[in-house]
Amino acid sequence: MVPEKWSFGSTEDNGILKGYLEHTFQRVYEEGKILETDNYAIFNTGLFNRYYQPVYVYFIPNLVPDRQRWFLEGFYTEYNLLKAGIVDLPERAEYVQNPAELVFDIGLDIVPQYEHIFEEAENSQRLPETIRNSVMKVQLFDGALRQTKRMLEADYRTAIPQYYNHGIQFLIPVCLQDPAKADLALACVKTEDGNKYLGRTCLTLKMAYHNARLLAKIHSSWLCP
Repeated sequence: MVPEKWSFGSTEDNGILKGYLEHTFQRVYEEGKILETDNYAIFNTGLFNRYYQPVYVYFIPNLVPDRQRWFLEGFYTEYNLLKAGIVDLPERAEYVQNPAELVFDIGLDIVPQYEHIFEEAENSQRLPETIRNSVMKVQLFDGALRQTKRMLEADYRTAIPQYYNHGIQFLIPVCLQDPAKADLALACVKTEDGNKYLGRTCLTLKMAYHNARLLAKIHSSWLCP
């Protein structure tokens, strides 16, 4: 495949790739884009080999009784499958129809959902301990968001789109302890009237990377595996 880091930190477990393939399969299943015949099943991974040829997952019937219908046989390029006489190849997953939805509007205000971020147990645990236990956490978070706004004004691509709950959201960095290093990603979605962004929840950087990688390879200075 095209060279890419598929593991977090120094590990080599390909955890990012595993999550990507699982969520891609779920999406193409929803869209009815899995090709099934009596002899094989195929879906488009949305990934490419080093020559930028599409890569497909190829399944064959599982011969073990009382197990799932299909067994993973391998990963093949378009050329391999066409050569084998398989010409009706499925399309890749689609997450957005209008590319404009992937561009963050830097002119809109961001309104965080502080009750959820600070008071919901699972979310509050994602905050750095020093921030979580501070009586000034709202002020610290507001200050971090002001810096984030300046980062967005300098480069709107700082906001990274993610696909979640059948829609597009944006991930923006929240630097609470070091202005040069994000601690969390704030997931933002436009209000129904399109005049503001709602900062719905904070994600760990690993969670954010998994979600964002579904759409495209990530080129970011703040969100890295």
